[in-house]
Amino acid sequence: MTRLPGVSGKQCIRALERAGFKLVRTEGSHHYMRRVLPFCQVSVPLHRSLKKGLLHGILRSAGLSVEDFLKLL
Repeated sequence: MTRLPGVSGKQCIRALERAGFKLVRTEGSHHYMRRVLPFCQVSVPLHRSLKKGLLHGILRSAGLSVEDFLKLL
């Protein structure tokens, strides 16, 4: 299993945009992103570094594997 690198919120958002997600709205420091087909919505906080568990949860919600996410970075 591939380990996740240290990723900031902005880097995560850029990778999700490459995966087809679009910014829907912003509330405080959280950015809500949505993909139409297949439908999926995730919330990404703009922290300097996302903790491993939080990043895994975002990837699980987005339907991305760690390997796919690393290719998008």
